[in-house]
Amino acid sequence: MFPDVSKRFASLAAAASVALGVTACAGSPESDNAPLTAGPVTVEFWGWAPGYQEAADLFNSTHTDVKVKFNKTPSGAKGGYQQMLNAVKGGSAPCLAQVGLETLPTFVVEGALADVGTHAAGDGGKFVDWTWNQVKVGKAVFAAPVDTGPMVLYYRKDVFEKFGVAVPTTWDEYEQAGKKIKAADPSYFITSFDSGDLYTFAGYAWQNGAEWFGTQGESWKVDVAGGDTAKVAEYWQRLVAEKLVKPEPGFDKEWNADVNSGKVASYVGASWASALIKDNAPDGKGKWGVAPMPQWKAGEKKAGNAGGSSTAVLKGCKDPKQAWEFAVWMSTDPAAYKILIEKAGLYPAAKSLLDLPELNAPSEYFAGQNLGAAFKEAANTTDTGWRWGPTMTQVSTDFGDAAGKAVTGTGTLPDALKTVQDKTVGAIKQKGLSVAGG
Repeated sequence: MFPDVSKRFASLAAAASVALGVTACAGSPESDNAPLTAGPVTVEFWGWAPGYQEAADLFNSTHTDVKVKFNKTPSGAKGGYQQMLNAVKGGSAPCLAQVGLETLPTFVVEGALADVGTHAAGDGGKFVDWTWNQVKVGKAVFAAPVDTGPMVLYYRKDVFEKFGVAVPTTWDEYEQAGKKIKAADPSYFITSFDSGDLYTFAGYAWQNGAEWFGTQGESWKVDVAGGDTAKVAEYWQRLVAEKLVKPEPGFDKEWNADVNSGKVASYVGASWASALIKDNAPDGKGKWGVAPMPQWKAGEKKAGNAGGSSTAVLKGCKDPKQAWEFAVWMSTDPAAYKILIEKAGLYPAAKSLLDLPELNAPSEYFAGQNLGAAFKEAANTTDTGWRWGPTMTQVSTDFGDAAGKAVTGTGTLPDALKTVQDKTVGAIKQKGLSVAGG
């Protein structure tokens, strides 16, 4: 815990209700008055995404005054975030860090970020509005948005054809497709279910109109277990109980094998999953298709979002101006983003990159389909009012623990949400923050 959290966040400014929901005093503007040194300034950058090293290399080859040293860390969920927070607390943090948009409020609350608003003047217009609102509070700016995670349905066309399954347009149809596949061959599953993946589950709830976090006056509002989310939980609980889905962690060795063989016949997830499917399921080349997310109500056109990262400036950075220069460059430079598209399947947060030829080119792996068009449709039908809470690492851990019981038959997903709701309210209060109705 960082000191004086309750003092820094004793009141929630009006700007917080439309941004992160916390005051702008988490980090003060960093000074430009660092001692002059001979040669270029070196900015250290921690992250884990594929393509980041190559992007840093490109920057270094085209810039003489600033050099970026990229160090790969475990992903945020696997210890990277804690490593970053520990480094800030110990005074040994890098200038820059890859921080998911969902986790940025946690870093703000922990006082781990630097306000670079003075350097970011005029940059907000470069980014899709809702992503910029995710990284700022009032005039305080903490990070540059890199990407978003518009969600689509990835499906094995050959498996669907084998079992006579049409591409589902609603979640009810998706469930019926699962039943048809199971009846024909119980070794196949319509999809997998990862009880530890809070953020994909959040994307389903997001699509259904849920609002997990908000503010009321100077207090947080928490509604992790409300009706819109409960409907999603009941749906997936049913699919788990009927063994229509295979419980397994996404993107691990077993999941990769199942996706490669087609035993897991589809996946509803973010744009960046396209790169992971392509890289880990070589036998699926030419066999995958992409369609809009199934809808909770027939006739609707709504999508969710899962993931999206930022390049955040950490507290204590001695060269914030130079750090911000690179952060904005990596998010907006066409050549750099081409690398991120090819290596990581990212969908840009920068307005100027949404029509990149590389983004909208036919995909050989996905049978010539234009993935960019599918992602763009999803992004344009995603509710941009969603907000994340101040303790998302805690929320993610508690969800994984409680949802895991649903998979083993010792609990249910609706009950898991109630547990997460109670623990989240308690965790926010422990930060010295107020919770409305809690």
